[in-house]
Amino acid sequence: MEQPYHPRYLPKKYVEITPPDWIKNATVYELNIRQFSEEGTFKAIEKQLPRLRQMGIDIIWLMPVQPIGKLNRKGSLGSYYSVKDYLEVNPEFGSEEDFRHLVQAIHQEGMYVILDWVANHTSWDNEMVTKHPEWYRKSRKDTFQSTRWRDYDDIIELDYRYPELREYMTEALKFWIKEYDIDGYRCDIASFIPIDFWENVRMELDTIKPVFMLAEAEDRELHRRAFDVTYNWTLWNILHQLALNERSVKILTEAYLAEHVSIFPKDGIRLNFIDNHDKNSWEGNQYSNFGDALEAATVFTVMMDGMPLVYSGQEAGLDRSLQFFEKDPIEWKTHQNEALYTTLFRLKHQNQALWNGRYGGEMVRIMNDRMDQVISFVREKNGDKVLTFMNLSKDSVMVQFDTSFDIGDYTSLFTGQPHTVPETMVLNMAPWEYIILHCEHHE
Repeated sequence: MEQPYHPRYLPKKYVEITPPDWIKNATVYELNIRQFSEEGTFKAIEKQLPRLRQMGIDIIWLMPVQPIGKLNRKGSLGSYYSVKDYLEVNPEFGSEEDFRHLVQAIHQEGMYVILDWVANHTSWDNEMVTKHPEWYRKSRKDTFQSTRWRDYDDIIELDYRYPELREYMTEALKFWIKEYDIDGYRCDIASFIPIDFWENVRMELDTIKPVFMLAEAEDRELHRRAFDVTYNWTLWNILHQLALNERSVKILTEAYLAEHVSIFPKDGIRLNFIDNHDKNSWEGNQYSNFGDALEAATVFTVMMDGMPLVYSGQEAGLDRSLQFFEKDPIEWKTHQNEALYTTLFRLKHQNQALWNGRYGGEMVRIMNDRMDQVISFVREKNGDKVLTFMNLSKDSVMVQFDTSFDIGDYTSLFTGQPHTVPETMVLNMAPWEYIILHCEHHE
């Protein structure tokens, strides 16, 4: 009779939290309230919710909804991330009732809503400055200070050595779930704050309802007991380098994906993006960053293991950086990006191979003879399969793929035509061309 192994030899689960079931194949939309419409209000957002749902969005991430500080504010309207009051709604966007109605409208469309939460710092005129000055970090001159080593002079940094601050911030996070029935948070620069704070927050929030937590950070440790999803800054940087023709595809495959599939927690999820408010504000926009490679990079962020993000205006072909401290509405127009996202997200929802984290299939390499220019891989889950072939270079190539493990009948995603995959497949691929083949066999 086989003897059981001592518990110390048994594999241990790294991620200890349980995500809400609805994140299994979810997509995220970062909504810049101020710039989303001419009005810049909660009410104006409601008009576009059916369109976002039709495009395949599941989670609406609202940039901070709290009042913005006036003391030392940047520009005429200030930064979302300079919070004056954690428990109030910014009147620039509407009333408390307007916000409550927006949350309800999002839920009625079958979507979920998360709030952007700024726990690391406050505005200079937050009431805590006078009521609890000891909760803030001080400089060598014993004065309030911005985030260390960053030039953000409109905010001052909190000090999480104080249990009273931790309790206050935790209760504030609980308030928005209890009062407005939101579904979770995107947490600004989450790794700047002690991880034990977030782990306790997650535990307390989950007693109210199952929440979704997204960290603006790449630290894998955040997945253990606090966050469901973390940022994929690394992927953005690599795709950017490829778009600029600075590196070969091996920087993506051998330097990144090999590590990702080996080290990253299987129950963890990365947020994949081409644009967000940081990249849009600091480094230009999706077009200036990616140029001719934009569509291929966009497709990769959905085929890649992880949860895809769309930033306000991407679907309308936003071709400029939005101002951050002033009113600068998005020009809404019909654009091919929206059709692209709709097609990609429809496949993501129906094909389990593309689902998030442990719900989806691992990226398995399909070998080809142009490894420095072309990436090819398969993802498979419960009989569903997706094959991805992408020329991530500026050159036309003839490439041969070893598809002997994936022989069968598929559908081409962008043509809708049947496609039979033989043992060896040869393709002439134009610069930045991508081909997605899929089949579904689940009940």
